[in-house]
Amino acid sequence: MPTNIINFMKKYMPPNKTILVFIGTYLPGNKAGGPIRSVANVVESLGDEFNFKIITADHDLGQAQPYPGIVPDTWCRFGKAEVYYASKKSLSLRALIKLLNSMDYDVLYLNSLFCLNFTIKPLLLRYLKLIPNITTILAPRGMFSPGALRLKWLKKRVYIFIVRFIGLYSNIIWQASSRFEEIDIRHVFGGTGHQMKDPVIVAPDLVGYQMDHSPYPLRIKKQGTLDIVFLSRISPMKNLDAALAMLKGIQGDINFNIFGPIEDQKYFQICHKICEGLDSNIKVTFHGEVDHAGVQGVLSSNHLFFLPTLGENFGHVILEALLAGCPVLISDKTQWKDLENLGIGWDIPLNSPDKFKAILKRFVEMDNEEFIVFSKRAANFGKTQLNNSTILEQNRELFRSALKISKN
Repeated sequence: MPTNIINFMKKYMPPNKTILVFIGTYLPGNKAGGPIRSVANVVESLGDEFNFKIITADHDLGQAQPYPGIVPDTWCRFGKAEVYYASKKSLSLRALIKLLNSMDYDVLYLNSLFCLNFTIKPLLLRYLKLIPNITTILAPRGMFSPGALRLKWLKKRVYIFIVRFIGLYSNIIWQASSRFEEIDIRHVFGGTGHQMKDPVIVAPDLVGYQMDHSPYPLRIKKQGTLDIVFLSRISPMKNLDAALAMLKGIQGDINFNIFGPIEDQKYFQICHKICEGLDSNIKVTFHGEVDHAGVQGVLSSNHLFFLPTLGENFGHVILEALLAGCPVLISDKTQWKDLENLGIGWDIPLNSPDKFKAILKRFVEMDNEEFIVFSKRAANFGKTQLNNSTILEQNRELFRSALKISKN
């Protein structure tokens, strides 16, 4: 486009509306998993239509040192967004009041349910009228799923009771990533009959940005052998202990490759203890963390992705496994359904461990010819999920709806 036209548009066209995003961890971080990619996908896809400003921590999840090359407590450009990498001192209530009252924004977009600094504090300041009462979107990111609520359930139930009573989460727009999450939100916050005063808008996670679309290598699958991969945070929510327990008694030469940061040391020790009780034909290796750039290589070098999770908001790593041509064996607590009929994997109820074991036994005995058919179907299905125009429009409409409310 000619420079004079660009200058004319900048001078006379109204500026894009500003979406102020709060998220605990953002790029270049990767340890927090899906939420980072969910927000990054939105920014990459809609960053030309909306002005995204992001307030996030100046370090990755579980780390103390700031990201190298980033100056904390200043605004900088990262991709299509302006990002404020906040140090601990700038996340005090006093500092947040000063920061949020010093800038203009049209919509506040929160990406957690229980995060103190990046959800509870902004909501509290809004509730106390210490910052402008801007239209607010809250994406709970799967925290209302039954599996998530079971973890530390008493603490969570008490908190939800209190905030419902005082109305801390009132007058917001809830973003559900699926119809299943919409049901969960209404069940917890809707009260009797699940009727809610505040709107719940379904806007599924955008995918495509930062995902490796390159062709996957063809692996050899020998009958009687199986290379399994678990790639996720090592925490009770991901249910690694159940995955290890299901391997007991499975015959054949099995390599179980575990990748991901250790989020819970006590839980890690529980999993390690289970490994000690497995038969000698099952080799379990804890590889530690893997950078996002290495995810495709890890997934594509294994035969089966195994994640009996207690719940996923979206499950980016499940899609990444499919893109890598790695069939998936997961629980039925995700939005990825009917996988067996699609011929790309299985979604099994958690109360049916024998069904999980039957699939594992089947995969051990699978020969290369049958595996290649599974692998190609998985990769082809994964590609169909990328850059979905309907999902893009749903996310666009989420922000447009919020902006309409802010005008009234």
